[in-house]
Amino acid sequence: MSKMVLITGATGDTGRAAVREALALGLVVRAMVHRKDARSDALESLGAEIAFGDLLAIDTIRAAMEGAEAAYFVWPVQPGLINATVNFIQAAKEAGVATVINLSQRSANRNSASNSCRDSYIAEQVFNWSGLRVVHLRPTFFLEWLLYPWQLPFLQKGILRIPVGKGRHSPIAADDQGRVIAALLANPDKQIGQTIPISGPVEMNHEQMALELTEALGRKIIFQDLPVDEYCASLEQMNVPAYIIQHLSGAMVDYQHGIMSGSDNNVEALTGRRSMTVGEFARAHADVLNGTVA
Repeated sequence: MSKMVLITGATGDTGRAAVREALALGLVVRAMVHRKDARSDALESLGAEIAFGDLLAIDTIRAAMEGAEAAYFVWPVQPGLINATVNFIQAAKEAGVATVINLSQRSANRNSASNSCRDSYIAEQVFNWSGLRVVHLRPTFFLEWLLYPWQLPFLQKGILRIPVGKGRHSPIAADDQGRVIAALLANPDKQIGQTIPISGPVEMNHEQMALELTEALGRKIIFQDLPVDEYCASLEQMNVPAYIIQHLSGAMVDYQHGIMSGSDNNVEALTGRRSMTVGEFARAHADVLNGTVA
């Protein structure tokens, strides 16, 4: 009998990719979603079993975990992470799910001014206390950041606008994270207990990123730095949720102090294929980034 795994956040960026990649590895995939819609239908058409649940409602998680041998945990940048973590752990222990892949963040830090960064650090500790077999993944900023509604309109006008100073990181695509998640759900034993950074293949600052975007998109992209408080005030004017603004107000300061720096080859080591570059991602999404499609 094939191994059954549970993937939460299955309609999100990493969840969708993890479902697709886990199915490709021959795993039996149960995808937990909040509701039936076109996104859940697409997962079902790939061959995933759909479970409806909410990480803040423990009985729904417990039902979704029935029969699963391993599970993927992910929570967006919003309040509730600690509650969701505790619910997930308790449900996993009741259901006999032995292994958990936890998507944390590179900037997890108990001393950060960001609520999300502090909560991510605490959530890692709670998983460690639980007695479950846990692997923590700490990705850098997602390349999908370029497509977010408060970033994309500026990029379409040729501006990479973000308050990062001379900070550096190696951005990573959700598709590459999905391959790592699936590989670990299938064969986690060698990585149990580890906290694994995952990144794109090249560390760069945002001036270098703008140059790579320029080459990939065939038009000039300039990097615009600005003070963190000015950036956050502009996000408020764009109706970005307050919890995201609060996170960025702290995370951008952390970024400027190097917390996201470095690169690694862990994606390739775990999956056999390197992560994509900024240019490769940009070319794959050129229609959106250039504003030629909605």
